[in-house]
Order: sequence, then C-alpha cells, then structure tokens
Amino acid sequence: MAHHPAPPGGSTHGVHAAVFVAMFLISFAYPVGEAIANELDTGVLLFLRFALAAALFAPLVAWRHGLVWPGWRALGGYAAISLSLVAFFWCLFYGLRTTSALNTGALSTLIPGLTAIGGAILVGERLGWHRLAALGMGLVGALWVVFRGDWDRFTSLDLNEGDLIVFAGCVAMGFYSPLVKRFHRGEPVMVMTLWVVGINAVWCLLIANAALVTMDWGAVPLFAYGGVAYVAIGSTVVAFFLMQWGTIRLGPTRVQAYSYLLPAFVLAIDWALGKGLPTAITTPGIVIVIAASLVIQRGEVFAGRSAGAARS
Repeated sequence: MAHHPAPPGGSTHGVHAAVFVAMFLISFAYPVGEAIANELDTGVLLFLRFALAAALFAPLVAWRHGLVWPGWRALGGYAAISLSLVAFFWCLFYGLRTTSALNTGALSTLIPGLTAIGGAILVGERLGWHRLAALGMGLVGALWVVFRGDWDRFTSLDLNEGDLIVFAGCVAMGFYSPLVKRFHRGEPVMVMTLWVVGINAVWCLLIANAALVTMDWGAVPLFAYGGVAYVAIGSTVVAFFLMQWGTIRLGPTRVQAYSYLLPAFVLAIDWALGKGLPTAITTPGIVIVIAASLVIQRGEVFAGRSAGAARS
C-alpha cells in the first residue's frame, strides 16, 4: 500500500463542525441506549444496530458510487477497523453487567490518550508536548464532569472485573481512528463506512447467534425498536461517516479529542429531557475541556502516513 503525505491547505472549519455534530449524535445515544438496554439481548441489539445501518446506507452508496468488490486487501483493512469498534461495544455492554455507568464514563475519558498512542504507532502521528499536555488537561476536565467535581467520589472509585473489561474495550477503541487513517486508500468515505458497518453486522451476528432465534420479538416494546432505529441511523451511519471523514483530514487524535465533550453533552441532554440542570461545580470541568480541545485543534497536528485525500 502506497502512502503519501496528507494534502495541505484549505480551511478545516467545516470538518471540525462535522466531528462536533458526530460527537453530539453519539452522546444522544447514551440516554437512548440506557432506555432500551434491558429490552433486548446485547448481541441482538448490536446486530440490529449495524445490520439496519448497513441496509439503509447501501442504497445511497450504490447510487453515488456503485457497489464494487474492494478486494481482499482492502477488506482486511475494513475488518481490522470493524474489529476495534465491535470489541469496544461488546466490552462496554458486557462490562456494564458488573460495573457502574460512572466507572464506565470515567474509563471512556482515556480514549483520546489511547488514540494518541495508537496514532503514533500506526500512522506516525506527531502531537508535540503542548498538545500532549492538553490531552492530560482534557482528561482532568472530563473526569471533573463525570464525577461532578466531587473528590470523594473520585477517590472512592472501586475498580473491578467489569472495569478491566471496559478498559480493554477502550484500548480497542483507541486504535479505531488510527486504523481508519492507516487503511484509507483514497476511496470515497461512504464506501469505507458501508463496508465497516457491514462487517460490524457480521461480527455481531456471530455474537448474537442463537439469541436471534430464541428471543420473543413480540414482547419487545415499540419504543425499543425506535431506539434501535436512532442508534442505527444517527449514532452509526451519520456519526461513523463524519468521524471517518474527519479522521482522514484532521488525524486520529484531533478527532477523538472531541470525545472529551461527551460528558458535557450528556448532561445537557439530560437537562433537556427534564432531569435537571448540572450543578455549578461541573462548570470548571466543562471550561477545562473546551480549553484543552481548542489547544489540541490548533494548527497542524498530523505529520505521519496517510493514504491520500478522501472523497465523500
């Protein structure tokens, strides 16, 4: 596979806005997922999410670019990207059986830092000391929001087997954006997204296996199917497309740094759903996260290997 430097020049404001929207769509999936998690088997839920997403996205890709076999080499790259995503989601849901949402939120703040490590290994991403410091600052800010500025809640964090499973998933997710950058060969991002989402469905079919047959589909409430439709379209097709498009242009760490905003987004969504305003003590954490994100996004960060410019 040939590698060329990332194309220079051009404003990236639109790309940053797209990634921002992607993170908001992902954050909205948290309350949706919480509402439907107990209504469906985890493997079935993941399979429906990705199978529906692939089925809805395929006609658009066929219309825009045609459905063409990418070749075994490209398929192997897509499978590697897909495996990192499926591993993360499986570890997340399985780990939540024995750990809390609070612990999970705290561990998820490690993903941008893990992405920086994955980006350095896989695509030679260079950040510089000030951006590495900003990653640390963003971690502090995100943890502040997760624990509502309560030091006692942070120090009483009790790690268990579920936390180790979730941490393993976060490590897998840390390689997602670098793998997108590494295996993109200049094909339209729509095409890459479809293949990755489709392979996700295959992995999840293997996970769900017999549960698809034995589950009482008639007992599943209608709102659960609506929730699956949202996570399939909003937080899968649209968000994955925007994140992969952004990763190719901005580099892995700059994209994943936006995930520091997820706790603040979730708080805002909870408020909009009538769950009350966050306490004032969370405000410093939100300010720290925004400041850290601005530092990380400034100027050119990526100076490693790239597969060329992307087409939408």
